[in-house]
Amino acid sequence: MTLNSVSNKSWIFKEYNDQDVLFFKENFSLDEITSKLLSIRKIKKEDVQAFLSPSIKNFLPNPEIISDMEKSAKRTVQAIKDKHKVGIFGDYDVDGASATALLANFFSKINISHEIYIPDRKTEGYGPSIESIKKLINNGVKLIFTVDCGTLSFDAIDFAFKNKIDVIILDHHQSEVRLPNAHSIVNPNRLDDKSNLKYLCAAGVTFMFLVSLNKELRSIKWFIENQITEPNLIDFLDLVALGTVCDVVPLIGLNRAIVSQGLKILKFKKNLGLKTLLDICGVQSKPSVYHIGYLLGPRINAGGRVGKSTHGANLLINKNPKDVFKLASELDIFNKERQLLEKEVLDKILSNIGNKIHDPVIVIDGKDWHEGVIGIVASRIKDKFNKPVIIITVSDEGVGKASARSIVGFDIGSAIISASHEKILIKGGGHKMAGGFSITVENIERFKEFIFKRYEKENIKSSKLKSLYLDCVIAPTALNLDFYKKVNTLAPFGSGNPEPKFVLENMKSVNNKVIKDKHIKSVLVGMDGSTIKSIAFNCVENEIGAYLLQKDQRLFNIAGKLSLNEWQGQSNVEFIIDDISVNKTFKNTVPSSIG
Repeated sequence: MTLNSVSNKSWIFKEYNDQDVLFFKENFSLDEITSKLLSIRKIKKEDVQAFLSPSIKNFLPNPEIISDMEKSAKRTVQAIKDKHKVGIFGDYDVDGASATALLANFFSKINISHEIYIPDRKTEGYGPSIESIKKLINNGVKLIFTVDCGTLSFDAIDFAFKNKIDVIILDHHQSEVRLPNAHSIVNPNRLDDKSNLKYLCAAGVTFMFLVSLNKELRSIKWFIENQITEPNLIDFLDLVALGTVCDVVPLIGLNRAIVSQGLKILKFKKNLGLKTLLDICGVQSKPSVYHIGYLLGPRINAGGRVGKSTHGANLLINKNPKDVFKLASELDIFNKERQLLEKEVLDKILSNIGNKIHDPVIVIDGKDWHEGVIGIVASRIKDKFNKPVIIITVSDEGVGKASARSIVGFDIGSAIISASHEKILIKGGGHKMAGGFSITVENIERFKEFIFKRYEKENIKSSKLKSLYLDCVIAPTALNLDFYKKVNTLAPFGSGNPEPKFVLENMKSVNNKVIKDKHIKSVLVGMDGSTIKSIAFNCVENEIGAYLLQKDQRLFNIAGKLSLNEWQGQSNVEFIIDDISVNKTFKNTVPSSIG
C-alpha cells in the first residue's frame, strides 16, 4: 500500500494464494499471470475451465427455476395460439430497450402482432401507469408484458386486472412482500424466488423467458404445424449483452457467458440498429465491453434522457436501413446534448455543494435540473466524494424526482422501498447500488433525516481516502502483445470481474502531449530504457495531469490497465494511467514483478 498517491488514493494490492497459483499452472497448463489473476478473483478449482471458456450451454439453467416462468410461458403460448395482439411496456433505459427489443424481435419472427410502449421520462415517469395501460388496451392488446419494470406498479396492474387483461412482469428490481395483481411475475429478486439468479438484468430475465417460451412452443409442435422457422435465440445474445453491460450487473455465472457469447454475435452485426450505431461511432475493431458500455449504451440511453424515449428500443427493432440510420444519427446528436446538460447540472451542483459533503449521505435538491441527467450527475459526485448521493429535481408543481447512487455496503434500493413504506415518498424503488423515487417538496427534509439514520444504522466504514485495488507489479518489458492476450483470457471484464490493474515501478514520462484539452498522452520510460505508450484520460485539470506536466519529475510508480491500440493492421499495447505514486519503491510489500 502507498499513501503518497497524487490523487489521494490508497493503493491496495489484492491477495492471491501461492498453492492455488501452482495448482492452476500444473493442472490447466496456465502461465504465471493468468494463474495469479484467477487466484486473486477467488475462482474455485472446479470452475476454472468454465470461467475461461464461458459458454451458454455450461451456464444456462432450466428457466423454470425462476418463479412463475412456466406459468408465463404457457399463458403466452395461449395468446399466440389465439393470435392475440401483445403489448410490451418497457423502461426507457438501455436494459429496458434491450428487453423490449428481445420480445418484439421474437414476436416479429413468429408473426405475432405486437405493440411497444416506452414512457416519457419527464411526463410519465418510471413504470406503467393507468393511462399507459388504458392506451394499450384501447389499441387492441390482449396480453401485456412489462419489462424492466412493473414489480411495484400496483395501481396500473390492478387496472389491467379489473379490465380482464393479463399482465406478465419480466423484471429484476427489488420487490416487496406484497406483489401486484399480475397474471405472473418473473423476477429473480422476488423475496420468495429460489433461483439464485438475482444478478440478472431485465434483458437476462427476458432471454430466460424466451428460452422457456421456445421450449413450450416446440413441445406442442407449434413451429412445425404453422410452418414457421424456430428462432435461434443465440442470435439475440447481442441485445442481452447490451442490457447486461449497461445495467452494470455483475459479470458472473450466466451473465459472464451471455456477454462473452453476445460479443461474438455483435461482431457479425446481425442487429441493424447496433451495426449502424457502431458505424456512426467509427468502431472498426472487434466490439468489446468498452464499446457497449461507453459508446453504444450512452447513445441508446440518450433518447430517454432528452425526451425521445422510444428511439432506443425502435433502433434495436427497426429493419429499414433509412429509418435506422435516422434513429442512430439522432441518438448520436442527443448524446452530445446529454453531455452538455450533464456538465451544466454537475457544475451548478458542485459550485453550491458547500457543507453537504460532510453529511453521511449527500442529498441535494434543486429547481428544474434536467431529470434525464441527474442519475449520471449523482454517479459523478458519488465517485468524487465516495459517498451515497441522491439528487432531487423539483418541478413548479412542488414534486421532486430523484436519482440515487450508492457505495458498496449501503443498499439504496432497499432504503428507498422502506421510505415508501413510511409514506415519505410518493413511490420509488431500485437496486443495491442505484434507485429512484418521487417525493413532495414538503417531505424532502423528512427524507434526509430518514436516510441519514438509515446509513448510520448500517454502521458502514467509509473513508475520504478512496481505495484503488491493484493486482500486481509488472516490469515494463512484460507489456507486449503476448502478455495482453494472457490477461484477456479472463475477459469479459466488468462489474464482478474487474479489469486487472497493474503497477509499473520507477518510471519517467516523456513527450507529454495534451489531447482535446483534457487527455494527456505520454511515453513511459523504465529504468532499463524500455518504453511504452500511455494515456491518462480527463486529467488535464486534476492532480495526475498536473504531475505529468511538471518539467522536473522524480521517478514515479504508475497504476493502470492495459489497452490494445489497433490501427491499419498494427496492434500495440498501451497503458491507461489511473493514478501516480511518488514513493521510491514498493520493495517487499507487494508481489514481485512479472515479466
